[in-house]
Amino acid sequence: MNNQITELLYVARDPAWAPWAVTYFFLIGLSYAATALSLPGVAFASPRWREASRMALLGAVITGVAAPVALLSDLGNPGRFLNFYLHPQATSWMSWGAFFLPVYVAALLFYGWAALARDLREASEKGGLFAPLRRLLGAPERPALVRLLGIVAALAAVPVALYTGVEVMVAKARPLWGTSLLPFQFAATAFVGAAGMALILERLVGAADPASERKLARVLVAALVATIVVGALWFAIALFAPSSVEGRALAQVAKSPVWRVNAVWLAAAVLVPLVLVLVRPVGLGWVAGLLALNAAWMFRWTIFMGGQNIPKTGAGWYSHPLELGPEGLLGIVGTAGLVLLITIVLTTLVDWSRFAAEPAPAPRAARIGG
Repeated sequence: MNNQITELLYVARDPAWAPWAVTYFFLIGLSYAATALSLPGVAFASPRWREASRMALLGAVITGVAAPVALLSDLGNPGRFLNFYLHPQATSWMSWGAFFLPVYVAALLFYGWAALARDLREASEKGGLFAPLRRLLGAPERPALVRLLGIVAALAAVPVALYTGVEVMVAKARPLWGTSLLPFQFAATAFVGAAGMALILERLVGAADPASERKLARVLVAALVATIVVGALWFAIALFAPSSVEGRALAQVAKSPVWRVNAVWLAAAVLVPLVLVLVRPVGLGWVAGLLALNAAWMFRWTIFMGGQNIPKTGAGWYSHPLELGPEGLLGIVGTAGLVLLITIVLTTLVDWSRFAAEPAPAPRAARIGG
């Protein structure tokens, strides 16, 4: 009898996607979704959406400024970003993203400035330490300019949303990433997080307006339902088409206890805030907001970090524990500190809590008649 021994070799490698990448995709998703939510009340001046949209605009600017910092940190060397411009690749979505992202961030900042210029000018008249800066940034109200820049920012956000989803979808290393439903799930969970962020800001720096909280709760419900629909479609394809990308991905993770826990966690992260806002749409918006941010973060963490634990050529699961240094937990905490700093700066320059108390403007016909 000839006994043969087969030896399996495995070379340990660092994960291609670091926690910095999760942070970037999380923040940029919040930003482009919040930009869309800001349009009704800010760009198109709907009185009913004024407060909710202003909170969305604040969130869009905060995360839109912080997201590129996380991206540069993920690249390791900021100089690597220049390679996208020195050596552009027309077939690379990452290369296209290097052009889409600066355009979006620039459009968002101009849009935010135009929307807040009048507020900055009025605040400068009260004096204070920041009066010179407010006076420099302040300007008369220009509704047409705000509308134009809002539309430009929203249009610039579309390719950013597209490339951040497709960039992962085109990675064929693991079936979990290769599904065409991934960009839609990224977008749906981005709106979940954006609505949650606006709810938290409404409670912390806004006027805590019940009507605005109710509107944001409705947006959150719609985004959560969309997330559930896309997820259900993924599972349906995986179950009824085992040879599909979704079916192969499910077969890889179905027997893993860790992935079973992840599935339960993700389901709870979506269902708990959904039940909460349906039962009590006003009063606990900030709790639902925190749960919504958790859902958006956990989805990206599971896709990026959990996906890299799935073996490509090895016989067992890969292990990539979260580091405590700048490439891991410290980097996440540092980015959270940056978000807090930007929030403090923006809320110091502009009083975000006083606008919901203003009476809604009368219809145009009534003003002319008066």
